[in-house]
Amino acid sequence: MSDDSHDWPILESRVEYETGWFDGGYDRVEQPDGTTKRYYWAELPPAVVVVPLAGDELVMVEQYRPPIREHCLEFPAGIVEDGESYTRAGARELREETGFDPAGVSLLEDFWVATGAMRHERGIVFAEGLEPVETNLDENEFLEVTTVPVEEAFERARADPANDATIEGLLLAREEGLL
Repeated sequence: MSDDSHDWPILESRVEYETGWFDGGYDRVEQPDGTTKRYYWAELPPAVVVVPLAGDELVMVEQYRPPIREHCLEFPAGIVEDGESYTRAGARELREETGFDPAGVSLLEDFWVATGAMRHERGIVFAEGLEPVETNLDENEFLEVTTVPVEEAFERARADPANDATIEGLLLAREEGLL
């Protein structure tokens, strides 16, 4: 049961560190019972995840993720630049990372990620009508482009190390009847 009459006043907000990639800090808030508590957060820019379909295969990337020390099979993804929509950012990221230009891109969903600790929004887009173009990787992107048959995608996405964005993308695309 929620108490909609309490807006949890922010008594103090502090950024404790800035990394260039994300900021971290806390808000000290007044809770509904009158006590105060620090709620820590990491703030990241919005990101987009692309579910690219080419015939009966999904275009994916394999890359090493230093924070978890694992190679991951993922959908192409990246930061939404200032002034970009999720669909425009998704088409750009798909071109840059995989060398495919989509004829059509549609937004499946946008939402907040890990709301207990993060200030981070994510959009998941579906891309189709893929045409080969040149890749344009960022200097810190070391990716291998691969394809996965749609009928194997859920099993492959759920294999260790599974990640949230790939599974979410598959589930949303399937729910929309696109896979």
